[in-house]
Amino acid sequence: MAKPLRFRYAPGKWTAERVHNNIFRSLDANLGATARTPWFRPPPGYEAKRFEMDNGDIALFCWTDRDDGPAEIGGGPAGYWLGNTETPESLWRTDKYGFEQVPYPVGRWAQRELLAQLHEESPWLKPYPHVSWFFLPVFLSKDGRETTREFFTEYAAGFPDATQTDALEFFESFLRTGALDDYRAVMAGKLGTSEYLDETRMAAAMGEFVVGRLLVDAGYKITPEIEVTTGHSIDYRADPIGSDGSNGVLVEVTRPLPPNRRAIDSPTRAIKETASSKATGQLDAHAGGVVLFVDCSSFPDDDWQTILAAQPMVNHKPAVIFRARPDGRFEGYTVGSVPLELTSELRQK
Repeated sequence: MAKPLRFRYAPGKWTAERVHNNIFRSLDANLGATARTPWFRPPPGYEAKRFEMDNGDIALFCWTDRDDGPAEIGGGPAGYWLGNTETPESLWRTDKYGFEQVPYPVGRWAQRELLAQLHEESPWLKPYPHVSWFFLPVFLSKDGRETTREFFTEYAAGFPDATQTDALEFFESFLRTGALDDYRAVMAGKLGTSEYLDETRMAAAMGEFVVGRLLVDAGYKITPEIEVTTGHSIDYRADPIGSDGSNGVLVEVTRPLPPNRRAIDSPTRAIKETASSKATGQLDAHAGGVVLFVDCSSFPDDDWQTILAAQPMVNHKPAVIFRARPDGRFEGYTVGSVPLELTSELRQK
């Protein structure tokens, strides 16, 4: 399975002739390719080519004689490759870098090219610029470009009884805040780049974004992937806006399957077993040091109302059991003493 899009950094002097011989010929021989002028002006001081393959793959390559490489490399003349196709042999042993690691003009140019490509292929994403930009590395990845978009169009990103528009507006509203911009590489990658669509895994990944929105809406600054002494990573640290981060609250997210998609036919047993599995595994060493968020956003109305009426305990304290709806409403209850102020966000009917 290919990973989210990243640049390949190819140091050395590149010329139009070398690009033709070492890159274009390889692509054309294996896939059938056309070398075109880029849709957007290349970065100042760079030359660039856009390659379009007969199977729908695309790739970009720009090069410069300037001392403009990644800081950890030391710069110098180089080329930058980015594409969702096979890598030409001449670039096999090159190092990979994220969008934020290459020179800013290179990253900005490439993203303009790719966003235009994405919106041409999937015009329904154009009204959602933040979703488009944030998930661009997977929406145009080699293996996952169809499945990740299908997850939004056919499965409403994990929301039952919702449309793709409902789901897109929910996540656009959250990503518009910029709360996760600095962590795009790791967070976008959680959606995955598999050519086989796994709704369960992808919905679980989006549960982290749902909890992220709940925390941000409640007035917290979030930092994902917090490494702890047990060797695990906890999903978030939540800090009140303006705090120094010295006493943030650790948050772990789990998203149980609804009863209609598992052997257990009881909504309350479903959340109890999922929470227990998380509590006796990753969270066991932390005792009460982590707030467990049990995201029931995949549950249909009837199952959720059963849970909300019974408010069952789970095998971890403190915990937040909740469900989000695409219009931004959150309903739920807490177990134990939750060190987060969520009263205004967790409404009950």
